[in-house]
Amino acid sequence: MTLPLSQPRANECSTYLPWEKIEHSNRRIKNMKRLVFISFTLLAFTATMFAGDIVGKVKVQRAKNNANVVVYIDKIEGKVFEPPEKHAVMDQKNLVFIPHVLPVLVGTTVDFLNSDDVLHNVFSPDCPDGKFNLGTWAKGIVKSFTFKKPGVSTLLCNVHPEMEAFVVAVRTPYFAVSDEEGNYTIKDVPAGKYTLMVWHEKRKAKPQVVEVPEKGTVTVNFELKRK
Repeated sequence: MTLPLSQPRANECSTYLPWEKIEHSNRRIKNMKRLVFISFTLLAFTATMFAGDIVGKVKVQRAKNNANVVVYIDKIEGKVFEPPEKHAVMDQKNLVFIPHVLPVLVGTTVDFLNSDDVLHNVFSPDCPDGKFNLGTWAKGIVKSFTFKKPGVSTLLCNVHPEMEAFVVAVRTPYFAVSDEEGNYTIKDVPAGKYTLMVWHEKRKAKPQVVEVPEKGTVTVNFELKRK
């Protein structure tokens, strides 16, 4: 006579051995991570599906070249962008700040390097977050500062007064810096109408309204004149 196999009651929990519980938990965590990754990938893909590029040239009157002009979208209504985890970098090499102009998203931390065999210093007398002085340090040491408010910070070195640079903190990740020929490209901008701004240390230009297509490029040129 064959006895029927006993069936677990509806309100009984499944029983796992200790190592089976760990394996089951690990599988759940891996599946959750996979779902999160897929979700972010789909969001990024969807965003770039309906995004275009802004391209153009800037002309800086009475300047040696057309470099170091920051072109950027000032803000997007209802959008607040998380700063990147990766730090931006500004070096001090051959008694020069590199790059001379560094645009960043608000909230970005900038690492200041010293690649020279002499002491360097970094301070700002006009940072929107308040004046700061990172002190003086030797080659190989890194000092950092987080730019939490939008605006322009002049960077100086009190050891070498001829050194000067600028950090331009903006409220969107859609920005670019022109090259010596004046060319710039802002990639993967969501389709829509925006105000495009420019910044230069000695010249100015009026903002322009730009309508970015869902695909392709839109061209916007600027001519910068004396402030």
